[in-house]
Amino acid sequence: MAAMRKITVEVPEQDLVEAQAFTGKGVTETVREALRRMRSIRAQQRAIALRGKVKFSASVEEGEE
Repeated sequence: MAAMRKITVEVPEQDLVEAQAFTGKGVTETVREALRRMRSIRAQQRAIALRGKVKFSASVEEGEE
């Protein structure tokens, strides 16, 4: 597991309540999930930025090896 940091954060109570209702998890796991999702969104943005700039091809036969 990556290095962990303990932080104190003030957030609007209703935002936290709604986020926890969405995840069904506690505060710590809800915050961790939000951070993972942000990292995922950023990776998707980087991939989209590469659209049309990278040549890629593969056949079904190549994937079966």
